[in-house]
Amino acid sequence: MARAQAEQKPIIVSIGYAACHWCHVMERESFENEQIARVMNEYFVCIKVDREERPDVDQVYMEAVQAMGVQGGWPLNVMLTPEAKPFYGGTYFAPTNWVKLLENIAQAYAGEHRAELDGSAERFVQVLQTSELAKYGALDEPASAKVNEQEFKLLAYNIATCYDRERGGTNRAPKFPMPSIWRFLLRAHHISDSQQVLSQVNLTLREMALGGIYDQVGGGFARYSVDAEWLVPHFEKMLYDNGQLLSLYSEAFQVTQDPLYREVVYQTVAWIRRELTNPEGGFYSSLDADSEGEEGKFYVWTREELQAILGDEEPLAAAYYSCTGVGNWEHGNNILHRRQTDAAFAEAHDLEPPVLAKLIHGWQKALLAARIQRVRPGLDDKVLTGWNALMLSGLVAAYRAFGEAEFLELALRNAEFLQQNLRNGPRLFRTWKNGRATINGFLEDYALVIEAYLALYEATFAESWLREAEALTTYVLANFFDPTEQQFFYTDASAEPLIARKKELFDNVIPGSNSVMANNLLRLGRHLENADYQALATAMLGQVQALAAKEPQHLTNWASLYVALLRPGAEVAITGPQAEEFRAELSRQFLPNDIMAGSLTTSDLPLLQGRSATDKTTFYVCRNQACQLPVHSVAEALAQLALAER
Repeated sequence: MARAQAEQKPIIVSIGYAACHWCHVMERESFENEQIARVMNEYFVCIKVDREERPDVDQVYMEAVQAMGVQGGWPLNVMLTPEAKPFYGGTYFAPTNWVKLLENIAQAYAGEHRAELDGSAERFVQVLQTSELAKYGALDEPASAKVNEQEFKLLAYNIATCYDRERGGTNRAPKFPMPSIWRFLLRAHHISDSQQVLSQVNLTLREMALGGIYDQVGGGFARYSVDAEWLVPHFEKMLYDNGQLLSLYSEAFQVTQDPLYREVVYQTVAWIRRELTNPEGGFYSSLDADSEGEEGKFYVWTREELQAILGDEEPLAAAYYSCTGVGNWEHGNNILHRRQTDAAFAEAHDLEPPVLAKLIHGWQKALLAARIQRVRPGLDDKVLTGWNALMLSGLVAAYRAFGEAEFLELALRNAEFLQQNLRNGPRLFRTWKNGRATINGFLEDYALVIEAYLALYEATFAESWLREAEALTTYVLANFFDPTEQQFFYTDASAEPLIARKKELFDNVIPGSNSVMANNLLRLGRHLENADYQALATAMLGQVQALAAKEPQHLTNWASLYVALLRPGAEVAITGPQAEEFRAELSRQFLPNDIMAGSLTTSDLPLLQGRSATDKTTFYVCRNQACQLPVHSVAEALAQLALAER
C-alpha cells in the first residue's frame, strides 16, 4: 500500500487458492505472460493473496465485488485505490479481455476519471463497513433469545423446502455436501424422532457415498459435483470438507448402524493418513483437481485400463462401478460410481455378501496400486489451524462411533502438533509450512480449535484439553468480542486494520465462526458451570434467531444451537476404575446435546466435585440442576438419559 501511495498507482489484488482450477488457468495465461505482466507492473501495484491464508482479506473484497453486482468466485481480481479501497472487480478474465481492462482502468485512473473512481470506492467502503446484522435486517427485529417448539417447527419446515427429494442434498447444481445441514437434521431427528427428516439425511449420505463425488478407489470426497446427481466432481479434495464429513458419517452411523457409513469413514481416514498427513502429525490443506494439466486425470479410468488391471474380474467390477466402453465422462473415461448398495448388488448378481466384499477389496487394492503409478495432483502442503481442527473433530467423532484406537492416535498426534507448532502463548497462528508458523489466527481458527479440544476432552477425559479450550476462550472474549452486537469480530484486536472489520454470520461450506463460538460457549459453560458463557451463547443466538427461522439453510450451525437450547441434554459424570471403558461404550450412542465428564481419580471440575472415584464405577446423570440416583452400568445410564429426553 505504501508503494501504491508513493507512486500514485492503483492496486490489483488477485485472490485464489492452490486447488483452484481457474486460478491456475489465469495465472498461466496472464500472470506468467511477459507482455501482460509488463502492463500490470507498469500501471499497477500487484498483490497475490492466498484466500486460505488470509480469509479476512478475501471476505472484504469478495463482499465488495458482490456489491458491484458481480457473482463471486475465484480467482477474485479487484482493483483498489492506493488506500486499498475497491472500485472495480471480477473473477476470471481471458488474456485479451484482461489486457484491455487493465489499459482502460490505467487510462481512466491516470486521467480525468480518477475522482469518479475514488468516489465509487468510497461508496463501496460504506457498504463494507455496514454491520452484518444490520445489513441482513437482524437488528430490525427484537432479539428474543427464547427458543420454542413452534418456531423450531417453522425452521424445520423452511429448511425442507430446499431438499432434493430424489438425489439428496439441496435442490441445486452444482451440489456441495454442506455437512452442517445434515448434522443439524440428525439433531432435529434426535429430538423429534421424525422419520421424514432421517430419510432425507440417509438419502443424501447414500447418494454422496455411491456417487462420483466420493473417491471409490481411495476414499475421501471432492469439493462438489458439477451436476445434480453427485456424479461429476470438481476433482479437488479439501481437508475441511473431509473433516466435517467424517463427523457427519460417524454420527449418522451412530443413529443408523448403516455399514456404508462405516466404510466411508474407514476409507476416508485411510486416505487422510496416506495422502494428507505430514511427518509431524499436521494435515495438509488440499489436493489439486488437475494432474498433467488435465482435470481429474488421476482419478478416471477407461474400460481398457480396467481390463488390463482386473483381468477376468473386470466385467463384474465394471458393473459395480457403472463403467462402460464409451465412458461417462470426457475422452471415453469413466468416473467410478455405484448405483446400488453392496447388499443390493450382491443380491442382483447372486453373490454372497462376504464374497463380494472380498472382491471389492481386491479391486480397490489393484486400482489403487495402478493409480499410484500415475502423475499425482498438486499438493498444497501448508497446514491451516482451523482446517486441522475440523479434521481433529472428525477423527474424534469417528473414534467415538467406532472405538478404533488408530483414530484417536491420529487425533491426539494432531492436537499435539497444533499445541507445539501453532500455539504462541495465549494465541494461535493461522498457518504452518516448512517448519515455520506465520499469520495470526482468525476467529475461525480459535473457534474450531476450541470445539475440537472440547470433543477431545469428552473422548479421553484428559482434563488438559478442557483447560486449553477454556484458555483460548478467555483470549477470544478479550480480543474478538463486540459487546454492542453480542457477536465476535473475525479478526483479532491487534490485527493489521483493513478497510472494514468484519463479522462472520452465515454458515457456509465451513460453519460460520460466530455460530461455532456460540456452540462452544454453551458446551464449555455447562462443563464449567459458567452461567455467563451460557447466557452469552443464548444472546448470540437471539441476535440471529428470526433470520435462522426464515433462512435456516444458511444458518444451520445456529440451528443446531437452537436444538441444544430447546432440548438441553444431560450432564453425565463417570468416576471409578472403569470410567474409560464405560465412556467408550456410552460414546457409541448419538448423544449430541449431552455432555460427559469423567475421571479415574479425583478432579476439581464442577461436574466431578464431591464424586470421588470409588472401587465401583459410577454414573451420575443430571439435568436442569437435578440429578438422578447414581447407577453402575451403561444400560442403566442410557435408561436415565432416555427418560431425561422426554
